[in-house]
Amino acid sequence: MEQNALDRAQAWANNSYFDESFRKEIQDLIDSGDEKEVIERFYKDLEFGTGGMRSIIGAGTNRINTYTIRKATQALANEIIRSGKEEGLKEFKIAISYDNRRFSFEFAKEVASVMAANNVHAYIYKRLNPVPLLSFSVRHHKAQAGVMVTASHNPPEYNGYKVFWNDGAQVTPPNDSNIINNYNSMTNFSSVKTMNFDDGLSQGLIHWVGEDVENLYFEAINSKAINSKMCTEEGGKLNIVYTPIHGTGFVPCTTALSNLGFTNVQVVEEQKLPDEDFPTVSSPNPENPEALALAVKLMEDTNADVAFGTDPDTDRVGLAFKKNGEIVYLNGNQIGILMVHYVMGGLKKSGAMPSNPYFVKTIVTTPLQDQIAESFGVETFNTLTGFKWICGKMNQLEKSNPEKNFVFATEESFGYLNHEFVRDKDGVSSITLLSEICLHYKLQDMDLVDALDKIYEEYGFSSETLLNLNYFGKEGSEKIARIMENFRSYSDKTFCGEEISYLEDYSTGESKSFTDSKLSKLDLPSSNVLGFNFTNGTKVYMRPSGTEPKIKFYIMIQEKEGSLSEKKSKALAKTDEFLSYIKQQAEQA
Repeated sequence: MEQNALDRAQAWANNSYFDESFRKEIQDLIDSGDEKEVIERFYKDLEFGTGGMRSIIGAGTNRINTYTIRKATQALANEIIRSGKEEGLKEFKIAISYDNRRFSFEFAKEVASVMAANNVHAYIYKRLNPVPLLSFSVRHHKAQAGVMVTASHNPPEYNGYKVFWNDGAQVTPPNDSNIINNYNSMTNFSSVKTMNFDDGLSQGLIHWVGEDVENLYFEAINSKAINSKMCTEEGGKLNIVYTPIHGTGFVPCTTALSNLGFTNVQVVEEQKLPDEDFPTVSSPNPENPEALALAVKLMEDTNADVAFGTDPDTDRVGLAFKKNGEIVYLNGNQIGILMVHYVMGGLKKSGAMPSNPYFVKTIVTTPLQDQIAESFGVETFNTLTGFKWICGKMNQLEKSNPEKNFVFATEESFGYLNHEFVRDKDGVSSITLLSEICLHYKLQDMDLVDALDKIYEEYGFSSETLLNLNYFGKEGSEKIARIMENFRSYSDKTFCGEEISYLEDYSTGESKSFTDSKLSKLDLPSSNVLGFNFTNGTKVYMRPSGTEPKIKFYIMIQEKEGSLSEKKSKALAKTDEFLSYIKQQAEQA
């Protein structure tokens, strides 16, 4: 058995700081001789990725549990106090929310208890609430940070810990690295401060957050409707099916829809209430058609216009609808295209487009959205993958260029933001916006495929595909590193038969031309991301996931010749070629 992992496991099993059942779980694991499981639990500490910490629940340094939650919270508390004192603050605050997962409420209370013991006032929702309401709470309470206890759309055995900073966005450098350094430097769990939760309440250090704050959020997001008059007067004509997939979305999403005028909403009964086991799905991810199966069935049974689904922490939304007898599932790029076009077109038409408008997207999101924004006179900023970078850019512009006005933000992984009241992707406001878009086109006897085709006819066709290759555990991490290194050193002039124009390496911050080998600087933070750009406008990006054991490949095909049907056919064939080629290259790594 790997000695370092075994030594760490034994140290935990012998540490009287941990409760007896926790220590017994570890000792039983050691005694069982299950070397692989001991290594998986103890070969490293949990790390902050693009969304914080996320892992399987259980005992161990590489697992989510009461003690790693406490340790992470102490590390966060130290950074809140350090940075707050630098700013001259006398009082420190944190906002806390949690989803329906196993131990989410208990972990959220642990966060509040550690913060209270550090004299940081904790504002925790009385009932489970999604990511956007956590971000709203950070900004509303003028807190220095926020924590969302969630594992988003991971399987039931996972939970996680998302850290937000004082702008309401997920934490970015240098604060994230400071928290990580604090976490890694703590070797003695008894150095973590904590107090009884009820004592924190009675001492006025822990505060419940109720419906008054939730209602302020609903008022804020509904103020951003593009055509509220249409929604109020005609909203009942759109027959909507919605599923929260056992997560946090039921109350906020149905409330927001009703407030805007969408009264014809059916909720999937089997998935309506929170359930930590997610019994009706293999994975509660609305990006996957399987997770929307019950919503689609209800949509077909009732002849509804559209079915929506949100993930457990309600920051992502997926949809399906029926066209010519077939179920259509739009991908995140297509949904984003519809939103960008509708929001910007609506603002332009109504004369409500602000001065100096801007739009933010990620580098792995379709470049067609850049073209749409340009046509409406909206400036586009591209960021690294993840809404932490999108909202970090919003925060930066708010300070450095206050004359610029935010209009929209999107990423390909089903995340969207159409307002400035929170700083993360918002599945609640996304459902109201998508309902508005569906109603807008229904009143013209059009569906969302018709709407997309109209956009493609005007701006050109793009096709986007995401390939996930999963590699688990320590061996998987090493495999992913080899795949990235092989592509990083790629020297052929062509990639799957396409001529390479340049390769972007965000780890070195350089872009290399494949025509003259010249290097140019990339104006984004360092990240383990590669981007192949081809002479015909097609792009392929690749990066290891920051929160899951996988490597992601983003294939963005551009077709400019022929009719729309010909372009679609060619893009489909080229996508298949790319998928086969990438899998072959990965297998050889």
